[in-house]
Amino acid sequence: MTGQESAAGGSEHAAASVVFRDVTKRYRGAEADAVEHLSLDVPAGEICVLVGPSGCGKTTAMRMVNRTVEITSGDIEVGGTSVTERSPAQLRREIGYVIQQIGLFPHRTIAQNIATVPALIGWDRERTRARVRELLELISLPADVADRYPAQLSGGQQQRVGVARALAADPPVMLMDEPFGAIDPINRERLQNEFLRLQAEIRKTILFVTHDIDEAIKMGDRIAVLREGGRLAQFATPAELLMDPADDFVEDFVGADRALKRLALMRVSDIDLWEAPLAFAGQDTAEVRAKLAGAEVPWALLVDSDRRPIGWLSDRDLAAATVPHRPDSSPDPVLDRDDVLRDALSDLLQSQTHYAPVVDASGAAVGVLSLDVISDFLASDQAKVEEHPATARPHD
Repeated sequence: MTGQESAAGGSEHAAASVVFRDVTKRYRGAEADAVEHLSLDVPAGEICVLVGPSGCGKTTAMRMVNRTVEITSGDIEVGGTSVTERSPAQLRREIGYVIQQIGLFPHRTIAQNIATVPALIGWDRERTRARVRELLELISLPADVADRYPAQLSGGQQQRVGVARALAADPPVMLMDEPFGAIDPINRERLQNEFLRLQAEIRKTILFVTHDIDEAIKMGDRIAVLREGGRLAQFATPAELLMDPADDFVEDFVGADRALKRLALMRVSDIDLWEAPLAFAGQDTAEVRAKLAGAEVPWALLVDSDRRPIGWLSDRDLAAATVPHRPDSSPDPVLDRDDVLRDALSDLLQSQTHYAPVVDASGAAVGVLSLDVISDFLASDQAKVEEHPATARPHD
């Protein structure tokens, strides 16, 4: 436990498993079940994504966990205890909830919004203040945001505050209903990446609802694919889902580009990076040109004394006697070793470049990601996918 956690009340509640035991929900007056005999076992500390077409019951299934929707039959256990043994009000204070519309109180400050549940359960003022400070740091917002109001923040910032509010009382389980669905594509990708970084620290048990299979593959440790009528089609890890879909419905839902989707399961650090000749300002260009002969990357990368990328050297740069302090080309995009490989490919394509420097946590260059490297991976992975055709299934 860090000093901050101790001051803020810390990790009082360890992540808890969530188990669905033959759960059925039928709404009054309905002719069919919204969720039909659903059984799932979500281990503590994992993200389980519920995904499927509209009307498949994924949101209904998630909302039965905190009893905003009541179970018709079966049971749900959180941390080994049935949700029916606690009142709905108690459950909702113990389980974090993040929705697409965010739902911040417009006339309350950001600090007051984050402190909603701690105030309800009687935390003292200093403990609450410490928790708000800790969470703002955790979601990468400056401390002075605490005194602002939601309308003064961007949509992406508001969404991060919504996550902080759900985390405020350190719940063992979080429910997230299309949390990034209303965010523009660029900020959505950033928020997804930030949340995965956050989850690596907090290790909460999360039920995450989305209709987007790409988001499910990127975010989930396990994915529950529901078909229309609220029946479970497949419950598997993203890799298992992509390599061996259970039936034609799952295969069609996942899509034909299964090999490409596998990029969402990998980080840049999972691939063997190429090496570019490194150059330093003021260096004799003859030395740099000599390094280019036979190099994996046919361009030299200018770096500073800490090996942080400054830019790519052009032929004109190398025609001078010494390496310039400012090259003709910027280093963008600069990728992080922890970036999702699919996002890295998108950055390369958007920048219309073949190569991108990759940096570590300190910003120092550790290699270069090439389109050729990704292409070779996709070619080999496609061969693996074709070895696991969806027609060869145990239950067929």
